[in-house]
Amino acid sequence: MSVVELQGELGGAVRAGPRPRPRSATARGPRRGWHRWVSPLVVVLLWQVASASGLLPARLLAAPSQIAATALDLVRSGTLPTAIAVSLERVLLGFAAGAVAGVGLALVAGLSRTGENAVDPIMQMLRALPFFGLIPLFILWFGIGETPKVLLVALAVSFPLYLNTFAGIRGVDGKLAEVARTLRLGRAALVRHIVLPGALPQTLVGLRQSLGVAWLALIVAEQVNADAGLGYMINDAREFLRTDVIVVGLLVYSALGLLTDALVRLLERRALTWRREFLSR
Repeated sequence: MSVVELQGELGGAVRAGPRPRPRSATARGPRRGWHRWVSPLVVVLLWQVASASGLLPARLLAAPSQIAATALDLVRSGTLPTAIAVSLERVLLGFAAGAVAGVGLALVAGLSRTGENAVDPIMQMLRALPFFGLIPLFILWFGIGETPKVLLVALAVSFPLYLNTFAGIRGVDGKLAEVARTLRLGRAALVRHIVLPGALPQTLVGLRQSLGVAWLALIVAEQVNADAGLGYMINDAREFLRTDVIVVGLLVYSALGLLTDALVRLLERRALTWRREFLSR
């Protein structure tokens, strides 16, 4: 029997092997589904009852019904869509700049000891700086326009991406590098085919963290010298004690954060299909 025939028979035997049976609904356990929404709905109901009975004054926190009516009015007047568009633009610009800087610096620091000694100490020092402490300097350096707001978001985004990408690069199995040397792969091919795919899971974790931090940084940035955006809307409502508008703005921040996180999780499922199939074996 030739080697080709033997390989064919072995391959057929492997393919004809027993397939794992799908787990039944009982094995998977009860579906959670709508049960996850019970506790939030109970909280909203208690909140509405407390507001209607006077236990929770409107000057402290508006009732859910009032918040819903205010949100509808803001949408109809165009105030809320305009504010969302302005804030989204700031986040996208800041995130793009911060992602490029974070991943680029992680590659420099992760691929060589010299790069690590040059980049990592500076990043660790900058990471400890508070956002509010940087705002006065950013205003002095860049004025009160859009630039300091975008740069503040970019700075916040760069650190989680840098830390996670750096850890992912350093966590790549060294045996893969030995295989690359055996195959005589160049430096660029090593980074492209081994380092970047190996660091991708950790980089996606940093991506999710950085998106959450981006919205937090935007809230801080839009509280200072802003004339548009969700933060400006919240700050303006604070001057008039409009707790309903404030809560609407905060809920929109939360919804946008959940939406961007869901997009990254979708990207993660698509990019890491191999890992899901590996873990299911």
